[in-house]
Amino acid sequence: MTPAEPDPPRIVVAAAVIEHDGTFLLTRRLRGVHLEGCWEFPGGKCDDGEAHAACLQREIVEELDAPVRVGREVFTISHSYPDRVVELHFFACELLGEARPVLGQEMRWVRREELASLEFPPADEELIRILSGQEP
Repeated sequence: MTPAEPDPPRIVVAAAVIEHDGTFLLTRRLRGVHLEGCWEFPGGKCDDGEAHAACLQREIVEELDAPVRVGREVFTISHSYPDRVVELHFFACELLGEARPVLGQEMRWVRREELASLEFPPADEELIRILSGQEP
């Protein structure tokens, strides 16, 4: 009998779906990190015991130097990568200031119809289909 493989780490992530004038705010993952170069909705890992809204408020200030109002959860998915399981919680959010990338990441406002043309992490694919209007 062989020993059981340990379960991969589970990472809880909160992400902000920020829409303004028909465009969505996206950032690009930096070189040297998991899924580098992919576009994503800004956000990040929740600390142990941290509420999703509190995580988003902290992460958006850290990444984009702007406060955010966290609204309703719009989509949740759990996705298994070879080395980790990511539990993603997407929330509709409103920027309460001017966003500016402070970590050296690229930032863009992208029209709904352009979303599907960008490279996103595999875990985001279903949300992108929904936001692009490709989901029935």
